Amino acid sequence: MDLHSTVRRMSVVILTLLALILAACGSSQPPAGGDQGAQPTAPTSPPVAQPQPTAPPMAGAEQQPTGTAAPSDPQQGGTLVVAHTSDPGSLNPAITTAFNVHFVTDQIFNGLVGLDDQLNPVPELAASWEVSEDGKVYTFNLQPNVTWHDGQPFTSADVKFSFEEALLKFHSRTKAGLEPVLEAIETPDANTVVFRFKQPYGPLLQRLDVVEAPIIPKHIYEGKDIQQDPAHLTPIGTGPFRFVEYVKGDHVTLERNPNYFREGLPYLDRVIFRIIPDANTAALALEQGEVDFLFSVQGSDIERLRQDADLTLVPGFGGSGGSLCQITLIPNLTKEPFNTLEARQAFYHALDREFILERVYFGQGSVSTGPISRQMSWAYTPEVQAYPYDPTLANELLDQVGYQRGSDGNRFTIRFTHASSFARLGEVMRDQLKEVGINLELESMDFNAAVDKVFIQKDFDLGVASYCNGPDPEIGVRRVYVSSNIGPIPFSNGASYRNDQVDQLFDQAATTIDRDQRAEIYRQIQKIIVDDVPYFWIVDSEGFRAYRSNFEGFRVSVGPFLETAFRRADR
Repeated sequence: MDLHSTVRRMSVVILTLLALILAACGSSQPPAGGDQGAQPTAPTSPPVAQPQPTAPPMAGAEQQPTGTAAPSDPQQGGTLVVAHTSDPGSLNPAITTAFNVHFVTDQIFNGLVGLDDQLNPVPELAASWEVSEDGKVYTFNLQPNVTWHDGQPFTSADVKFSFEEALLKFHSRTKAGLEPVLEAIETPDANTVVFRFKQPYGPLLQRLDVVEAPIIPKHIYEGKDIQQDPAHLTPIGTGPFRFVEYVKGDHVTLERNPNYFREGLPYLDRVIFRIIPDANTAALALEQGEVDFLFSVQGSDIERLRQDADLTLVPGFGGSGGSLCQITLIPNLTKEPFNTLEARQAFYHALDREFILERVYFGQGSVSTGPISRQMSWAYTPEVQAYPYDPTLANELLDQVGYQRGSDGNRFTIRFTHASSFARLGEVMRDQLKEVGINLELESMDFNAAVDKVFIQKDFDLGVASYCNGPDPEIGVRRVYVSSNIGPIPFSNGASYRNDQVDQLFDQAATTIDRDQRAEIYRQIQKIIVDDVPYFWIVDSEGFRAYRSNFEGFRVSVGPFLETAFRRADR
């Protein structure tokens, strides 16, 4: 079975399961993929979450195309070494959506609600919840006797603090989605949290996992500058693993939390995240047994690693939290030439995205058509303005708006600020853009430095990000395009795009219960945004994870992917 077929089949499963559970929760919040179907508008009585399982489901056999044996009984103990592509820099996941942070910290912290391997909401720090019939009030009953890693009790005050002082200010997806609609967070007692909304809000349960809304300790951060506090480097969480050591540029070490509220978990004694920026080096380390888990396999390595009997390859949905991610170029709309629509259209026509997909990403994915991944098929529409590779048209458009070629053949120079992992993409684009007289100057940087320069300093011409859609457009798409999310926030509206109609339509979609009606609103949004071309959408990503076959139990498409991982006793 090829990757595309696997992803499509997995998407159908995700849709079916999510449709059932979301109907039960009184929400039309749709899943990440699958066909379109009608959903009930509201429940007749408030739904209540079922009791929490002691162990979330692990990746099933259908996710293991390499023919490995059925999972053995989980064993306690062992050390796992994970290859990490970049230095986290900070270990506070509540103030960023950056993968390099969450990849580590999603093992240290928890959300109120988790997501299972099909992205269904399941209890986590909240043992159960109730939703009012009008969809405006969510009441969460917290797990009893949960403690932070330093022994302090976890309470509803931590939840309220995390949202009001961190998530609603600095987490780009949560801020963009909840800030306009959330009325208040109340804590009637230490074990109860109430979210009150100004209007019905269906997608809430999908955005409360550790990726979208990690809960951080009030007693550590209260009264401090939450973006700069040194506590970022010694995180205290409630999650399955406790922080031990962070040596910048080298490794992060975690150990088993013996007091984890999910009895019997985790199985591993220790996890070491080795920072290996070079993908070739990371793959070699996996083959030689120096590391045990690789989150993303280069297209050029897939077939070779697949043939290794000591390794297992499994498909993953994309980014952290089961997201559907898109490689997206970010033009600075406040500067020439990208403040002109025709220049943006010309730039897009000058890019051969089919070539980029095949030569840079080895066919892992599909060419993007707009701001919603085609993998989220219920909300996606292909009926938008197309920008096929057409250098002749690109040259004509640039001539029309007055960007004439100089004596050296160049019309203007664009500085492409990017993390080193996008170096190959930059090289290919540089060659393609020469044909229309655009000189692309490559500015390759450390991941954190590139994020800071593009999103915080706004000192760039063209940036790039793997924007992840999340399990709903309200979660991952909205934050990129609404004008309220323009600001010094990582992975927010980096292009500084403003369109009042788009803002209004996103607000309308968030308050609409019927899924078909929401889908129609998102189709309108896509058409308007693609006409404006405020970003350049390149590839809807797909990919593989790889790990040594003496380990099992990885949850490959959710944030806490190590919670149920274990070392096999027979290897």
